[in-house]
Amino acid sequence: MERRRFLTTSLAAAGLALAHDGEAQTPAGAAAREYYQIRRYQLQAGPQTKIVESYFGDALIPALTRMGMGPIGAFKMDYGPETPAFYALIPGRSIEELATIELRLVKDADFMKAAEPFWNAPATAPAFLRMESSLLAAFEGWPRLTPPATTATKSKRIFQLRTYESPSDAAHVRKVEMFHKGEFEIFEKAGCHPVFFGDALMGSRLPQLTYMLSFANLAELEKSWAAFSADPDWKKLSSSPRYNYEAIVSDISNLVLSPLEASQI
Repeated sequence: MERRRFLTTSLAAAGLALAHDGEAQTPAGAAAREYYQIRRYQLQAGPQTKIVESYFGDALIPALTRMGMGPIGAFKMDYGPETPAFYALIPGRSIEELATIELRLVKDADFMKAAEPFWNAPATAPAFLRMESSLLAAFEGWPRLTPPATTATKSKRIFQLRTYESPSDAAHVRKVEMFHKGEFEIFEKAGCHPVFFGDALMGSRLPQLTYMLSFANLAELEKSWAAFSADPDWKKLSSSPRYNYEAIVSDISNLVLSPLEASQI
């Protein structure tokens, strides 16, 4: 009963955050919203990083691609707490598709063969310390993952993964609403390159949202955020009484990631 109540509460809160009024700025002809699974692999420095990177490139990403999923993101954390850590970003067409990944992977003989060093690592030399995952629904106004143009050429690029926790469901709804009232466009004007925006359906420390931006390097990241902060539209939006009469974000996680060789993003 408690698990059912938790799921109902989490999904209902996320549903409220996605149920904006008629002014939500959804692109004309936009596709149905995607869902995202974000996996975080906590590692020890040394052999684990090589094992997990090989697992991503030789087993997991090829298998997910055969399932028709993608593009798949694979990243290492450059700046953030508890390094080393690798991240996988997996888009899906439905919650069920993401929730049943492991059940389908074990039926894929090619995957099981390629994944053997990771899958069957002994307890005395595990492939990773812990894996945490969260499930998100794409924002209504940004319904699909958008890889940066530099992905196609494998050019230098970094990614910023930001998570905003809110003190209440009502505050969370207002923060999601802010993105639909102009933040998407302000990011693009400032030179930030949005990849995805997701509302957490399941995971820890709810309610929260997560989004990813892409930059050529740290210098561009700093320049773009300065332009964002100075943008008159942002100043107007953030000073609106609906959004600034109390804190609607209680904690921010800010990570800088770089793509692994196998990343499709």
